[in-house]
Amino acid sequence: MSHLNQPSTIAQDEKDIEINHVEAVNDARHALDDKYLSHAEDDAARILRENGPVEYTIDEDKKVLRKLDIWVCIPMFIVYTLVHLDKSALSYAAVFDLKTEAHLVGKQYSWLGSVIYLMQLVVQPISAYALVKLPIAWWVVGNVLCWGISLCAMAACHNFAGLLATRALLGAFEATISPSFIAMTQLFWRRREQTYRNTAWLMSSSVAGIIGPILTYAIGHVKSGIQPWQGIFLFLGCITIALCPLIFWMMPNDIASAKFLTQKEKVIAVERLRDNNTGTKTSKWKWEQFRETLLDPKTWGWGLMLTCMAIPSSGIGTFGTLITKGFGFNSFDTILFQIPPNVLTLVFLLGGTWTMNKIRLRFPVVAFFVLFPIAGAASLLYVPRTKPHALLGSYYVIMLYTPLQPLVYSWANMNSAGTTKQRTLGAILFIFQCAGNVAGPQVYLEDEAPIYRTGLYTDMSCWALLFILICSMAVYLRYLNRRQRKKRERMGRMVDIRDMSIMTLEEAAAYKRELAAAGEGHDINAHAFDDLTDLQNPEFHYIL
Repeated sequence: MSHLNQPSTIAQDEKDIEINHVEAVNDARHALDDKYLSHAEDDAARILRENGPVEYTIDEDKKVLRKLDIWVCIPMFIVYTLVHLDKSALSYAAVFDLKTEAHLVGKQYSWLGSVIYLMQLVVQPISAYALVKLPIAWWVVGNVLCWGISLCAMAACHNFAGLLATRALLGAFEATISPSFIAMTQLFWRRREQTYRNTAWLMSSSVAGIIGPILTYAIGHVKSGIQPWQGIFLFLGCITIALCPLIFWMMPNDIASAKFLTQKEKVIAVERLRDNNTGTKTSKWKWEQFRETLLDPKTWGWGLMLTCMAIPSSGIGTFGTLITKGFGFNSFDTILFQIPPNVLTLVFLLGGTWTMNKIRLRFPVVAFFVLFPIAGAASLLYVPRTKPHALLGSYYVIMLYTPLQPLVYSWANMNSAGTTKQRTLGAILFIFQCAGNVAGPQVYLEDEAPIYRTGLYTDMSCWALLFILICSMAVYLRYLNRRQRKKRERMGRMVDIRDMSIMTLEEAAAYKRELAAAGEGHDINAHAFDDLTDLQNPEFHYIL
């Protein structure tokens, strides 16, 4: 067993107390019902068992964190940037007359936007199972390579059938990326750190929204034997394929396979996750955790939130450039006008993440962000069409919906534990998101262009429902924390414990010293690596 200390501030007698904590933790493991502890051990537990105790300082902890950020977070950022660039390629191509060149009529363009999410929905069960049974990084790289090839193939399509088939393949191969990266974030970082790391790779959607229009603008000016829309598909597809070797070289499957960590650093990387009480990973699929996920009210609450966000997101994502062009701007101006809202979104996302970690609450920030797109959509509906710049400003306010999805995803996955439950939850949430993504473009009716009133009214209704769901979830999580407290009291465990996973390293170290000095807390986090779910582990804290 490992523990964190500060040699300059912790006396030897306190170290002895912490070492005794190891024995208390081992004894406390038997306090829970054996039915929860009788399965294959968590990978983290195996690493600790094989390597024995290790002492480390806060500086060593921070060194490991820096390595994880470089070797894990950077390739995740690259891949997710590619996801959004490649997914947005259709919208960029539409500005350069794809609809005319491919002879698209009626709702065919809408279906090109929806089919990618329909395929993502279909393959989610496969993805969830693969994330438990297969090495995550290898699974990710294989899918990245295949979707890059699919995107290149779109350049050869000149009709609806060809575009539909290649977009479907693109969706199938991209389907696993979000669940995979949510799983990897849980594998490598403490819960406080997860907020920033989730933001780091999810904010790549905004970065892609800045890079994409610039690349498209440049490609649109290239004079060659192919049309600009074909050049967009071909260029982005080739970039995706070319980056696969770099991603394969950098991204580890788990802590044990992280070649950039020494053996001691691997043990530190595992031990620093103890306060999460979420475990790390086991390759055993546990059907009791699967059933618990389906019966957990949180699962369906988060799922409805994702649907309420996905309907507007996919609708505006597919028709956003056409809405902007409808203000009276030409193709090149329309493309460049997509850059400012993505810069603004990036600022809001970083600001929201910082605020959530500062106040240690998620729901007030997420609920506040919902108000912006509601106001923007209302303005876009009622501002006169003779004021293009006012309409553009309203569109920019709508685009502030973008931070909602990464913030809610992060919030949901912080409140779940157990390998099978986490993977199942990730798949279910993505299914809800995909269902919303399929529906989103369908409410934007061709005969309502360029205002799309039905689409905007639908989006406003979704955001209003989302606000209610966010507040309701906060109330339910508060209830669960009270129930956890009563459960610890019945078990004779320490009742009033603070959540160290959302503290800074210095705060967590100070709290451990406080507990050690009082002779308390020897059995805290005893079940951290027993692969228990949040409902099974009495020491799990729900984050509001």
